[in-house]
Amino acid sequence: MKESVEPTNRKLIRPSLTEVKDQVTNKRPQPQPQAQPKQKRTTPPDQTHAENFYYLKQMQNRTPMVLVLKDGEELRGYIEWYDRTCLKLNREGEPNLLVYKDGIKYLYKESERRTQGAGPSGARGKTNGAPKP
Repeated sequence: MKESVEPTNRKLIRPSLTEVKDQVTNKRPQPQPQAQPKQKRTTPPDQTHAENFYYLKQMQNRTPMVLVLKDGEELRGYIEWYDRTCLKLNREGEPNLLVYKDGIKYLYKESERRTQGAGPSGARGKTNGAPKP
């Protein structure tokens, strides 16, 4: 015998588009809240103006200075003025000189001269961390 199948009224259930989107987003891992972004370090200034301050102080006091040039020659006098590239050295009994900073090995106050050899009191025979040849 043949069974008869009664037609039933079946309704196709479709989820709405928003429900699908909600399900998809819920299945994805939620982004965790990020920590505060690190602040970028600011670059250090090009100039600290320490050199300018030093020159101005020596100029105002008319401090007798010794400039040691790269070839070893020593010049004595006081700094009359300076700019970015050179110093004007005022000397007593001798002509004033305009000395390029590139030619200067180091300079120091004449009152700080050591008894043995010329040089800054803290140099101890070294310049820029390198031993003297």
